[in-house]
Amino acid sequence: MFGDMMGMMGKLKETQQKVEATKERMKTVLIDEQSTDGLLKITITAAREIKNISIADELLEDKEQLEDYLVLTLNKAIKRATDVNEAELAAVAKDGMPDIPGLDMFK
Repeated sequence: MFGDMMGMMGKLKETQQKVEATKERMKTVLIDEQSTDGLLKITITAAREIKNISIADELLEDKEQLEDYLVLTLNKAIKRATDVNEAELAAVAKDGMPDIPGLDMFK
């Protein structure tokens, strides 16, 4: 029984390290999002850090439209980044869960 506990603790520690490595990798995964007409482009990492914003000149003439575009496109980009991030972390966690009786609900 004690050996099982040690094995489980080792597995949990290993999973923790994989989660940390995945979080680091998410900082390098780039997601491109743009407005429907392509006038505003945003590049964000899967760790939800904005890397680049590209604004077409015609948007600079209309402050309100530009603000609307920024809100909509940033929200889309953040949602995509969050989805990628959660899916990656869930895969690592699921893969690393020790087989503890009664914890099948997490799989």
